[in-house]
Amino acid sequence: MSSPYGKVDEHEQILLEAKRKTRKRITIISLSSIVLVGVVFASVFGTLNNNSKSGNNANSSESVTSSVKAVCDVTLYKDSCYRSLGSAVDSGDVQPEELFKVSIEVALAEVSRAVGHFNEDGGVFKGLNDAKIKEAVRICRDVLDLAVDHLNSSLSTSGESSSLLKVFEDLQTWLSAAGTYQQTCIEGFEDAKEPLKEKAETYLKNATELTSNSLAIITWINKAASTVNLRRLLSSLPHQNEAPKWLHSNDRKLLQTQDLRSKAHIVVAKDGSGKYKTISAALKHVPDKSTKRTVIYVKKGLYYENVRVEKTKWNVMIIGDGMTATIVSGRLNVVDGTPTFSSATFAVFGRNFIARDMGFRNTAGPQKHQAVALMTSADQAVFYKCHIDAYQDTLYVHANRQFYRECYIYGTVDFIFGNSAAVIQNCNILPKVPMHGQQITITAQGKTDPNMNTGISIQYCNIAPFGNLSSVQTYLGRPWKNYSTTVYVRSRMDSFVNPKGWLPWVGNSAPDTIFYSEFRNVGPGASTKNRVKWKGLRTITSKQASKFSIKSFLQGDRWIPSSGAPFKSDL
Repeated sequence: MSSPYGKVDEHEQILLEAKRKTRKRITIISLSSIVLVGVVFASVFGTLNNNSKSGNNANSSESVTSSVKAVCDVTLYKDSCYRSLGSAVDSGDVQPEELFKVSIEVALAEVSRAVGHFNEDGGVFKGLNDAKIKEAVRICRDVLDLAVDHLNSSLSTSGESSSLLKVFEDLQTWLSAAGTYQQTCIEGFEDAKEPLKEKAETYLKNATELTSNSLAIITWINKAASTVNLRRLLSSLPHQNEAPKWLHSNDRKLLQTQDLRSKAHIVVAKDGSGKYKTISAALKHVPDKSTKRTVIYVKKGLYYENVRVEKTKWNVMIIGDGMTATIVSGRLNVVDGTPTFSSATFAVFGRNFIARDMGFRNTAGPQKHQAVALMTSADQAVFYKCHIDAYQDTLYVHANRQFYRECYIYGTVDFIFGNSAAVIQNCNILPKVPMHGQQITITAQGKTDPNMNTGISIQYCNIAPFGNLSSVQTYLGRPWKNYSTTVYVRSRMDSFVNPKGWLPWVGNSAPDTIFYSEFRNVGPGASTKNRVKWKGLRTITSKQASKFSIKSFLQGDRWIPSSGAPFKSDL
């Protein structure tokens, strides 16, 4: 598979253009927003105006040092924050919003620089004949390119949005995704020889730290705003509940029609009755970065292909004849040499994607270990009435915001995994018989940074065995990363769920920093009496549970209605 990504100098050019645009946008930020935020930060940055008895005679460099220190103090990597912002800021009158934008700029520059290290034609990877390493290098260029895109989006949005609330939530999402992409690159070298893995970590050390710092700063701004009830004030600003800008009136009418199939822009059919015989061929003819919805109707049939909805294919909707009638099937897997990230039968990167009445399968089988059926890395993606079937690593909820409704999800080990903000609502989650000796874990969430707004929220679902699991130990999940976040809310659990509920990743316990919770679930497997006694397994209130609702966790009231999928906004 060819790589669509350019050379490092192209990224640097993007960076320069973004910087110029950002400087211009900073000057036109809403005056009311600046005033409100200024109230929040007045006490924190009081030293800027009171650094000495003489007031106006305060040394400029000392003022910069004070403001940078105040911002960097909330980050996980204070030294890298101080070095990067201290050298980048040359003015004594620096507002926190501007420091935040500078923090994104320096992170973007570092990620762009890191791309150049992952090149088969030079550096430490030159001349390597190992196919897995070559694929790991290719994946790094792939995901780092996505990280660059998300950092650029963060720069643009932070400079032009009229609603700080919307900016906060979008920025947290995109910066979380940028961090996830960099972690995905490093994970690709986990099975490589130590020098290569260490090199990969070294190449990305500055980039990951600086991205984390940007995320920490905007998270702090968000919390600071909440302390003065700025959220309530901002909720009266315009544009909070309007339909997304990309959803034109014609698109709304189209998605509200009863028979989308008859009005589809493109028809795919194996029997030749459509314009294309494969989904991949149809996607090539979707306009790049289109602001209008493109509906692709895929007639019933079994489509043996590995499909990628590329990052430039925006606003695509794929609708089939039913979740068990229109099926995309593949069998790429880790045992046969394909990394987990590349094994997905159906992979989505283009924003605002919708799938409806579709089936996605990976038929590699349990003996082939990691073999993904569906991977989603697109922001604001919706899957409605879909059938997602494999064994280990079935559903890869990789990054950004995702919603699944009335789907059937089958698997064995870690079969819902990743680091997106994912809500799975009114679905059937069906563990099936694994290899002999294996234990079943439904989830493996991958949050690596406490400031990421990611996690898996399973709501109103039915969790039942698919096949005879009487001799198999089945757990709700295990913590893939140190800040793994997973909640089960108002779902039904059959008796096959192990009374301990959760399984450690290694050893006998889990990090205290995880966030696992079960809230008002029902059924014989829902009793929490004998659950593991981890500090990270929390008992939560209704108010705390509501943070994982569609409204709060995904800001889904803004974008899910346009998909036509039903949803319950609150818990």
